[in-house]
Amino acid sequence: SSGINAEWPLRPGEAVDGEEYFVEKEGERGAFYCVLDTGLSKTSSGARIFGVLKGAVDGGLDIPHSSKRFPGYNMESGDYDAGAHRARILGAHVGSYMQTLLDEDEDAYKRQFAVYKKEGIMPDMIEEMYTKAHAAIRADPVASAKKEKPDDYKPKSYKRQRMSLQQRKGRVAQQKAAFLALH
Repeated sequence: SSGINAEWPLRPGEAVDGEEYFVEKEGERGAFYCVLDTGLSKTSSGARIFGVLKGAVDGGLDIPHSSKRFPGYNMESGDYDAGAHRARILGAHVGSYMQTLLDEDEDAYKRQFAVYKKEGIMPDMIEEMYTKAHAAIRADPVASAKKEKPDDYKPKSYKRQRMSLQQRKGRVAQQKAAFLALH
């Protein structure tokens, strides 16, 4: 079993629009109700945790929330601009930053966006890239299985190898000799 319920209230055919979405109870079953626990994450307006919240709500979870912390909300007027939120979801801010670096500092652009450049992704292609990713997730929401690691696989360790007592004493003797040779 994939663990995904076919009757789950996803929004499969809808485009990413940034609009507020609340799951309503249909029949006996309603959406899975949960509460966002931000833990130690900072809850300032526009924080990534609220992007996660928006994705979870759009995916069909019933999470009590308000749009006040989403990108596009104007504190002064109290209005929520779904277009600004949509632009943020689809990476318009990343595309504009890429364009700024491309125009002003070619070296910084190459350093920061080397993988994008290698993949042939230009600033004006960011929105298309995210749209394709959303479409692929909606087409097949089941996570692909990870490749199994070979039996002889050993992760790289950056820790120093533990030395025996004899090795430690030999190292101290070498350091003493090197110090005394200098002085």
